[in-house]
Amino acid sequence: MEAIIISGMPAVGKTTVSKVVSEALGISMVGGGDVLKEMALEEGFSPGGRDWWDTTDGMRFLKQRKKSSGFDREVDSRLLQKAKRGGVVITSYPLPWLAEKGLKVWLGGSAMSRARRMAKRDGMAVSRCLEVLSFRDSENYKLYKKIYGIEFGKDLKPFDLVVDTDSIDESKVAEIVLRYVRNRPD
Repeated sequence: MEAIIISGMPAVGKTTVSKVVSEALGISMVGGGDVLKEMALEEGFSPGGRDWWDTTDGMRFLKQRKKSSGFDREVDSRLLQKAKRGGVVITSYPLPWLAEKGLKVWLGGSAMSRARRMAKRDGMAVSRCLEVLSFRDSENYKLYKKIYGIEFGKDLKPFDLVVDTDSIDESKVAEIVLRYVRNRPD
């Protein structure tokens, strides 16, 4: 089975959907954030929890990583190797633009729906979540534009499947992805 690569803006449900898909298909799951957290640990940070990126420490790391594209290139290199082997669900921001093979899924969602999801998940005010997402969206766009020339969040050409998550929950999104995977010709 080829790799399933799931991308989308922060707080759109990538991790939750990826877990459901990987469990349903009986394959492993790995995220770019997991590899990046390993590297943050190597740099002396203390990454922990799903919402670490939204903490002051996490945002500080995001700013530090901006100074060197080496962090992201290393993460992407590790993920590309996993994608080439297949049989895995990968969550990654830029990998769909970089990988030659794999089923590529974009999960789309408005800033407000993502902020509500984040607020529920992290126990933060929706207004604060909107601020955090605005920062992260902007930083991700600039980073991937600088490193790879990717129009992150704007260019959806690499994707086999695009799902708007605004009006459906993660379990329904996962059902859509699974249906697509199972009905896709080999």
